[in-house]
Amino acid sequence: MKKTIALIAAFSLATPLFSAEPKPLKILLITGGCCHDYAKQKDILKKGIEERINAEVTQIHTDDKSTKPPLAIYGNADYAKGYDVVIHDECAADIKDPAVVEAVLAPHRAGIPGVNLHCGMHSYRVGNPGTPHKPGTPQAMWFDYLGLQSSGHGPQLPITLAVLDEANPVTKSIVGWVTGREELYNNIQITTGKALARGKQGAGDKPGQNDSVVVWTNEYSDKKTRVFSTTIGHNNATVEDPKYLDLVSNGVLWATGKLGDDGKPAAGYGKAPK
Repeated sequence: MKKTIALIAAFSLATPLFSAEPKPLKILLITGGCCHDYAKQKDILKKGIEERINAEVTQIHTDDKSTKPPLAIYGNADYAKGYDVVIHDECAADIKDPAVVEAVLAPHRAGIPGVNLHCGMHSYRVGNPGTPHKPGTPQAMWFDYLGLQSSGHGPQLPITLAVLDEANPVTKSIVGWVTGREELYNNIQITTGKALARGKQGAGDKPGQNDSVVVWTNEYSDKKTRVFSTTIGHNNATVEDPKYLDLVSNGVLWATGKLGDDGKPAAGYGKAPK
């Protein structure tokens, strides 16, 4: 009897009775501010991401539509504590206080990955966004995080996407994609960002204006924090497009180190089709 109990105990230690699934990625989604339908887009994003990957999306949102939205993260450098990644989808063009911007950047400087959507690129502009700023200067602090500096956009027209490496797992969903009405953000300068896709509106070739990088990755600070960004995502029709939601979900997986070279989520981080 003792021998039988010992064998059972040894077997139990060597062979788990079940394989525990990884815990969901904890995502903090920040929305609010000028010029976009964040009230709807925040829920489109939450639903779309949670349907695609093993994740729980927590929202910090304000209905304020100014360029200085009173988001709860401001002044709190620990706002991302306990999260695996932060999605910046706010439009805070006139939040310029260097101390406030430093606090927004603090979690990313410490190693928490970031994903940045659309007007997140036109937020936290300490200096003149139309002037190329030297990396490492106070005026460039937000652009250093992004790896690219943008200052504005043209009209709302379809954008034709050109994926630079069709084998890249992050951008596989947007190969051959032509968006609906969207804003094409310009490129003032690309510093440390790695371009994944370019966008073009209509005819002509105006690098940085009519032909711009619209999807890219970056490594930020001495922690080599992974940062994914796309300037696409102005209108609801784009945000709810399965191609866009796949792109954002892939960006989250890449930023957190959960995206395989085959374009599939790491074990336990995908969702089976319904």
